[in-house]
Amino acid sequence: MNIFFAVSNRKITVAALAIIFFAFVNPAYALDWKKIHEEADKENIKQALLKQQENPSQGSIYLLGLVYFNAYKINEAETAFSAMLSSNADSIEAKWGLAEVLRRKHELDKSEKILNEIIKESPQFSPAYISFAYIRYIKMDFKGASQLAYHVIKQQRKNVDITNYVRALLLYAGAKGMIAHYGGPISKIINGTAVFPALDTARKLLPEYPGVYYGFGSFYLLAPKAIGGDIDKAKEYLEKAIKADPFFADSYVRLSQAYQLKKDEVTAQIYLNKALAVDPGNELALDIKNRSCKFICVTK
Repeated sequence: MNIFFAVSNRKITVAALAIIFFAFVNPAYALDWKKIHEEADKENIKQALLKQQENPSQGSIYLLGLVYFNAYKINEAETAFSAMLSSNADSIEAKWGLAEVLRRKHELDKSEKILNEIIKESPQFSPAYISFAYIRYIKMDFKGASQLAYHVIKQQRKNVDITNYVRALLLYAGAKGMIAHYGGPISKIINGTAVFPALDTARKLLPEYPGVYYGFGSFYLLAPKAIGGDIDKAKEYLEKAIKADPFFADSYVRLSQAYQLKKDEVTAQIYLNKALAVDPGNELALDIKNRSCKFICVTK
């Protein structure tokens, strides 16, 4: 991926113009989004660009946009999805892509407005529920986040691409954990016991997925010792998450907290700084840095 982008800005601009041109040449309105999402998880940027050039269509541009997302190339993804929408103003996939761009740029209200419209128009389009669940989680509507994630789970694996299905399980686990954290004794039992089964199901589907490592790392970090909390296991899983995806800022934040519990404030600060270097607007990192503690401060 990086080899391709070690080129001049001119080549990138030419590629962007080509995307826009091909979107108008061969628009395709009925996309098999599930298939394309699963294909995108196996492609790199160079491969996706070649496919788009060999078979210019809305589908190949959508694939390219997803691959850009996987490579954290947000601006390039925005170019691809904008080109799709220019040639087909009704494209649900393009609308979602731009909403996801806004979410990743932390423009949550703008993203949420688009996602609401998508869900009303296409209630079976799972990626919109995942993006919306992330936003509700960040806005501390943990019940709303769990409901949106559970909607995708109820759609069943056969109807959802595997990565989004696993994300739904992880979001559901995370939201249930936060509901338990803020709830009373009964809530802690009902919601807290839902966390590990969801994580375990996700692990069985994608055992080496960075989000799975992060989910287990967060569980072992934040859970009381009586129900499995283990700082050493937390460190192990969070280090695996960072190795699997060095741009996943949340993993650095939780690893920072693990070092806090180990009384190593110097290393804790190093990892928090890394999180903010990767994503300066990351809500979890800013929450811990500012000691707002909406998403649990381990030393408070």
